[in-house]
Amino acid sequence: MRPLVLRLPLVLVALGALIAGCDKDKDIAPPVQLVAINARLSIQRLWEVKLGGKDLALRLALAPAADGTRIYAAAHSGDVQAFEPKSGKSLWRVKTKLALSAGPGAGGGLVVVGSSDGQVLALEAGSGATRWKIRSTGEVLSTPVVAPQAVVVRTVDGRIHALALDTGKELWSNEQFIPRLTLRGTAAPVVAGDTVVCAFDNGKVAAYGIGSGDVLWDTGVSPPRGKTELERMVDIDGRMEVSGHDVFVAGFQGRIAMLALDSGQIWWSRELSSYRGLALDGETLYVTTADGSIQAMRRRDGTPVWQQDRLLRRGLTSPAVDGDSLVVVDFQGFVHWLDRASGALVGRIKTSKERVTNAPVVADGVVYVQTDAGRLFALRARAR
Repeated sequence: MRPLVLRLPLVLVALGALIAGCDKDKDIAPPVQLVAINARLSIQRLWEVKLGGKDLALRLALAPAADGTRIYAAAHSGDVQAFEPKSGKSLWRVKTKLALSAGPGAGGGLVVVGSSDGQVLALEAGSGATRWKIRSTGEVLSTPVVAPQAVVVRTVDGRIHALALDTGKELWSNEQFIPRLTLRGTAAPVVAGDTVVCAFDNGKVAAYGIGSGDVLWDTGVSPPRGKTELERMVDIDGRMEVSGHDVFVAGFQGRIAMLALDSGQIWWSRELSSYRGLALDGETLYVTTADGSIQAMRRRDGTPVWQQDRLLRRGLTSPAVDGDSLVVVDFQGFVHWLDRASGALVGRIKTSKERVTNAPVVADGVVYVQTDAGRLFALRARAR
């Protein structure tokens, strides 16, 4: 029998941590208030569409995807749509009647989404026609990855599945032990050549052969510490990056680290807590920490480059690279641009009053932001 998996909304976990660490005479620090910035970018709202659904604080992994031809997006209410990137014109729309919880993932002519009851659905990218639908072993809370060899899906029960592109038939699956208490969310797998890398809620990162499912290595990045289950939470739920022969990963109440892709050896690590994840560009690594600090560090050794603390406790997404800037979105729907070289805030726009959980997606100089209530925005930043 598998261990019981408690998937608590992040807001409840965070509240519990604060209560555990504070007495009744101490105030919980509020989110930092936004102040005027020296804007060096002009932000243009290109288009917006309503995808459907309501903000139910479910912390779902619904974010737009781009394949160079179309933009795809899905709503918890079950609709999956394809859009023309320049105008936002709807190219097709499918009502799946599923409670969608993750995706879409796009590639190889497929658009793949996952649901709260464990179903995985693959659609034709050009028309939205159903290619296949299967039921997996648990809720899907990270974007399915469409690789040349297979569709790779991570489920909340600690399993990773490889599915045939043409039929959805399971080619292999593997499993990691999941602690009884974890944050709500799972890290999306990353495919690099013939290797699948995935992080888990037990603080481990593992690599598998995509053709066979064989475990190539299994490395503990963030060992649990503390006496209580809350103190011992070391989930790695945020976005990972694989570049060349290196794997970059950051975990909650744990570490940020660089691992060798071929062996899992840890080349360097630093104490850090993040449940959102990181981004990589050239020789610099960018990460959003659990308290809302945005940090830049050198890729080769983790040496700090800069730190931006003017958005603390604002529930930031992980960063995305947009030209010479970084983009993050906060819990009030504000989109912030930071200078990559210095970390200075250089642009801001409010999309709506709706929370944004998932990182923006940048494609061809356009930033796509999806709110938790199912609204999709296309934005472009230009120098003033």
